[in-house]
Amino acid sequence: MTPRLRLQPEAVGLGMTSQRVRDRLVERLREAGISDERVLNVIRTLPRHLFVDEVLASRAYEDTALPIGHGQTISQPWVVARMTEVLLENAPAKVLEVGTGSGYQAAVLAALGLEVYTVERIGELLRQARKRFRTLGMNVRSKHDDGRIGWPEHGPYDAIIVTAAAPALVPALVEQLRTGGVLVAPVGGSGSQALVKLVRREDGGVDETRLAAVTFVPLLSGTVD
Repeated sequence: MTPRLRLQPEAVGLGMTSQRVRDRLVERLREAGISDERVLNVIRTLPRHLFVDEVLASRAYEDTALPIGHGQTISQPWVVARMTEVLLENAPAKVLEVGTGSGYQAAVLAALGLEVYTVERIGELLRQARKRFRTLGMNVRSKHDDGRIGWPEHGPYDAIIVTAAAPALVPALVEQLRTGGVLVAPVGGSGSQALVKLVRREDGGVDETRLAAVTFVPLLSGTVD
């Protein structure tokens, strides 16, 4: 598939942000077990260096998390790819993201042609992410709010992706999943977290699968301007 992007000259990249460097990242992801070619193609094309500070642009295509300010990070590409390909297994159309951050994960989902809703508690991060969405021509719906309450007005969702860790799955988010919908989230405290896939059953219960050990920033309540 061709990612749905509008690329400006600065998105093309040179040197450590060039297409050759992006291709090497994709090969590392493939070697690490990412197999969905749709996801790999988006990561190859999407300019991750536009989602970090300019001083970190040369590291944008390393398979590592990077700081984005306010105590937050842009997730490791492998984690983004893994969470995304798990969501795609159930062929979602409408997705809620909790924790916009830099906007990179939402952009990956939007580039795959999904209808994306994203919630961020830190106002400055959301303003920066919105600028990036506009630059790339992406129609991502975003809201400055407490992510723990989700965005119920637009539910139920086919899939929900949470990009910060809570000690346990948040009931309010589970309730916004449609029957058969998938939620992917890191669960646990700072010392031990696991990436979990949850599928909502017809009886309202859920089936859980542990996917991998991960490290995420905590899922916090409230909002910050």
